[in-house]
Amino acid sequence: MLDHGGRLRQAAITYNIPIAGWLDLSTGLAPYSWPLPAIPAQAWQRLPESDDGLEQAAREYYQAENVLPVAGSQAAIQALPALFPRRRVGLIEPCYAEHRHAWERAGSAPVSLSGDEIEDMLDAIDVLVMVNPNNPTGRVFPPAVLLDWHLRLASRGGCLIVDEAFVDPTPAHSLAPYTGTPGLIVLRSLGKFFGLGGARLGFVLAEQRMLDLLADTLGPWTISGPARHVGRHALADQPTQQIWRKRMHTDSQRLASLLTAYGLAPQSGCALFQWIPHASATALHRTLAEQGILTRLFDQLSALRIGLPGSETGWARLESALAGLSPEVLCPH
Repeated sequence: MLDHGGRLRQAAITYNIPIAGWLDLSTGLAPYSWPLPAIPAQAWQRLPESDDGLEQAAREYYQAENVLPVAGSQAAIQALPALFPRRRVGLIEPCYAEHRHAWERAGSAPVSLSGDEIEDMLDAIDVLVMVNPNNPTGRVFPPAVLLDWHLRLASRGGCLIVDEAFVDPTPAHSLAPYTGTPGLIVLRSLGKFFGLGGARLGFVLAEQRMLDLLADTLGPWTISGPARHVGRHALADQPTQQIWRKRMHTDSQRLASLLTAYGLAPQSGCALFQWIPHASATALHRTLAEQGILTRLFDQLSALRIGLPGSETGWARLESALAGLSPEVLCPH
């Protein structure tokens, strides 16, 4: 099992700080609470059915022809490699580590590519896998560039797979409306923008033939009745979506400015987090954790990913911790 953000219980044990005493900025999930509807008793009592309006709400929200609900985009990440046996796979890295893990478990040996290498390497691979906006760096590739890559791959039977878990605050960057054509698969999640990671609900957008193959692999009843009910309402709640997009962009800029003011200028980021490469990333992570502030450490990259505080108390706490960082940590020799 790979390590991920949000391991709050482990941090509480490691640093001897009760869970209630933490400010968790490690996950990249929205820190706000979505206005959830009451869950009817029948959602618990009956097996889930696919004619409850969830798929239609998803088609309208994503502007996509075909959708398949999955138990978080993680379920699709694990299952998709089996549908592409003996294919040459390229993976834009660094990225969410579960992608490489899944392809390697399926017997592939993905070629690691930087974003700047794609043009020269595209003809040497059959499947290109990427995260856009990237996790953990926040780098965004324009849709026109990705559509060109898709056309080049699809023209010889290849496929572009785009994990768009963090794209909801910037929907203009999404390829979802183009997924009715062969050779393009988009993964979406209700965990990040909607802050509903616990619901374990995501969607795969692709041509129907590919979704049928994936559904057969995953089997029936992959989404619980309560998750389907909550997801349908969240996808249809346009007023809250608009409010949250505006709030996230404001808070993301506020976070970037705050970090910059204390000597930790982000190199990049997106509406839900900032990316800070730093020579003392491990020491920074530990120093903040000792004060009950959990960030996401990428030790091999010597970088931190820091998410948004969800309250003024959280913002004040983060600023106080940043103000107290020692020069030895901020400017190592």
